[in-house]
Amino acid sequence: MPQPTDSGDAIGTRLRAIRKRRGLTQHQLAVASGVSVSLIRKLEQGERDDTRVETARALAVALRVPTSRLLGGAHETSGARPAVVDRWAPVRGALAAPLPGPEDDAPTVAGVRAAVSAAMPLAAGDRLDELAGVLPLLLRDAAAVGEDPAGRSVHAGLMRLVGWAFTQTRQFDAAEDALGRALHSAPTGLDAAAAISTQCWLLLRRGRIAEAGRLAEQWADRVEPRMSRATPGELGAWGWLLLRAAAAADRDARPDDADRLLRLAGAAAAALGHRAVPGGFLRAFDARTVQLKEAEHAMIADRPDRVLHLSAAISWDGMRPTSNNLNRNRLDQAGARVRLQQYAEAVDTLETVWQAAPQWLPHQRYAQDILSQVIARRRTLTPRMRLLADAVGVPL
Repeated sequence: MPQPTDSGDAIGTRLRAIRKRRGLTQHQLAVASGVSVSLIRKLEQGERDDTRVETARALAVALRVPTSRLLGGAHETSGARPAVVDRWAPVRGALAAPLPGPEDDAPTVAGVRAAVSAAMPLAAGDRLDELAGVLPLLLRDAAAVGEDPAGRSVHAGLMRLVGWAFTQTRQFDAAEDALGRALHSAPTGLDAAAAISTQCWLLLRRGRIAEAGRLAEQWADRVEPRMSRATPGELGAWGWLLLRAAAAADRDARPDDADRLLRLAGAAAAALGHRAVPGGFLRAFDARTVQLKEAEHAMIADRPDRVLHLSAAISWDGMRPTSNNLNRNRLDQAGARVRLQQYAEAVDTLETVWQAAPQWLPHQRYAQDILSQVIARRRTLTPRMRLLADAVGVPL
């Protein structure tokens, strides 16, 4: 949830000071940013002490300052709904204190590794409810073998999966705990870089964009390989960290830095070629990964036509759609359709995502925002739009 701030550190105080320094009225800032005068007024008068990162970025671009300067250090996006918190309580409990296993049937490293591998398709298929059902026992068994040198990598991999799942479901504190353990248990530098990459995504989801950018760039510098002899794992780790840093720069209203980092990620993908990055879907990286982020970059830069053009150019041959690739890109496509006032097409796209990933879509505030914009522009809703609004969780 947004953290409380004192009046001297509130976003409205900073907004008013920077606006006056730029010599803009509230109305002029509204025209330049596309943010309503009423919202600007509420922020400056303290009637609202929080706003979406996308709104803050639009204001920051118009004011020619980084988004992080406008938001300050206390901004935090909202977390999971109560129903999600309740559903995942056994997983959080097992993370905090794993249940004791049967004394006459102690787990083995090989057995736990196989069990974790068997659970990966649930994550890759966005079957989050089923994943929540198996994680408590996996956490129990991984804790039992985690002290074994051979079991350390298994434990680290599971912690990263748990951190990813908690981030997907917006349980941010639990995600931070799990990813901290993944980093602590990481047996190699590449395992550590993988944990950091997911941690950067967590920070971005929390709205801590400056922190995410610093961490991603520090680790990208740390793991940058020698291109002439880099392994697929090294190129994938470096590429993902560059993409996290680019995403942070985008949201921080630093488009030139985002362009530079995307170009470097493209160089990593070109050096990788057709070689596969080992480590499963959480580490998967190739030229299409960069293309997807370029489309996201265009969406943040408010270039909806380019979003659709870039998305149409991506080949999905040989890649299974997941929340890490096509389903996330479809949300950008739906958002672009709304910007272009193609509301029926936007709803069609959201409905496609719902059919493909019904357990993932309700956790996406981005989808709620997109559908809310469509609803606001409709006098009446069709039955399928009402059904989709309930599924996505658009507030009444």
